[in-house]
Amino acid sequence: MSDLLSGLEKFGLDFLKGSGLYEEEEKEEAVKAPPPPPQEMEEADYLFDKSYECPVCYTAIKARTVRTGKARLLRTEMDLRPVYEKFEPLKYDVVLCPECGYAVTSRYFGGLARFQKDAIREVITPAYQHREENETYTYEEALERYKLSLATAVVKKAKASEKAYICLKCGWLLRSMGENMEKETPDHEKKLADLKEQEKVFLQNALDGLLTARQTETYPMCGMDQTTAEYLIAVLAMNDGRYEISSRIISDLLTSRTTNRRIKDKARDVKEQLIKKIREQNKIQG
Repeated sequence: MSDLLSGLEKFGLDFLKGSGLYEEEEKEEAVKAPPPPPQEMEEADYLFDKSYECPVCYTAIKARTVRTGKARLLRTEMDLRPVYEKFEPLKYDVVLCPECGYAVTSRYFGGLARFQKDAIREVITPAYQHREENETYTYEEALERYKLSLATAVVKKAKASEKAYICLKCGWLLRSMGENMEKETPDHEKKLADLKEQEKVFLQNALDGLLTARQTETYPMCGMDQTTAEYLIAVLAMNDGRYEISSRIISDLLTSRTTNRRIKDKARDVKEQLIKKIREQNKIQG
């Protein structure tokens, strides 16, 4: 190696003789900073503004909408209410026009007849008072939006299934509201009991609407095929104490060749609960 670097004396670099050409340099071990902890998502991170055109006044509007795949489903309850982790997508299913007051769940947006548009313009628009909205909605604000959509459905003479669908979602929302209420809330037990009573009333009306719809409309309804809708009716009827209706529908579902395995498995669970409830009722009456 000294031969390779010989002749550097005239540059004053003769001290480099004997240096190894390919000696590995000592590398300082880089000090790696620990990765930052995963940032917890805020409610607004699940949402984006979806654009619509109001079918009543033709105003360009935006509605807070849940990003597909962001919310993590934990389970589905017996009455088909979906439960998500850390977040309640139910709060963001109503599209509201800030100009004319037209409100509707996203499933039923658009497609209005002339008489429906006229009814909304004549009844809702003159009385509607717009309020500025926040980036995210409280449960109370979300419930108000659902009630606006129910009022719109009544005014436009919507089908029974649409009104039942809104009532069903209101019931689910109220249940979620109760589950997520802080225990430190003043009058917690009283407020919780009030929410449960409101939930019961909305679900009773959802049941009434679905029972009407199954006699006057064709499937699918509310985004459900016949067996799913029948199953839901059976559960709502059982929870409302209408055991005869529930028992008859569950029996039909379990004996029908067209009922898929998923619904049959769910129907068996309902049957077990139904038998317990009927026995308890008979004990009380006896």
